[in-house]
Amino acid sequence: MKVLLINGSPRANGNTAIALDEMVKVFKEEGIESEVVQIGQKDVRGCIACGSCYKTGKCVFDDVVNECAAKFEECDGLVIASPVYYASANGTLISFLDRLFYSTHFDKRMKVGASVTVARRGGCSATFDELNKYFTICGMPIASSQYWNSVHGAKRGEANEDPEGLQTMRTLARNMSFLMKSIALGKEKYGLPEKEAQQSTNFIR
Repeated sequence: MKVLLINGSPRANGNTAIALDEMVKVFKEEGIESEVVQIGQKDVRGCIACGSCYKTGKCVFDDVVNECAAKFEECDGLVIASPVYYASANGTLISFLDRLFYSTHFDKRMKVGASVTVARRGGCSATFDELNKYFTICGMPIASSQYWNSVHGAKRGEANEDPEGLQTMRTLARNMSFLMKSIALGKEKYGLPEKEAQQSTNFIR
């Protein structure tokens, strides 16, 4: 089994990385392969709704989004981690996620999702809600922890001084591991739930 972890922070080895590292340790203990991709320092532009991906199967902008698309398809779980700068997710990360989820047309159902937020003080819960929407729009179960998935720290390394936050990360990774393994067993015995043809309606008739 494999988990893909997306680090939306532009800071290498910053507080967001500390939070994810705590999860990676648990995944290793659980026998689950993990890969962390840091995209916060990349030049990622937003989606322009050109529709090219419906013809080619990939985003028209050939960058880290397309690089991660194959990794996303292969993984059993996806962790999205963002620093909180202005009571919301990092702008680069949102551009990345918009394009990643919109341009990939493989079945994402039952891939387990988890969001992680890191802030000096406030804005974590708003960011947590914002990131979870990417999972719920495509049938991905969300892994939970013992608290909302947040770690606190301002200066580089201060996340190490948040024992509750780090414990929340470890609990999240254990719960996520259990959920992925349980879903794998369920898929083997029962398969995926029946999927109806999508019905798309507009609010204006």
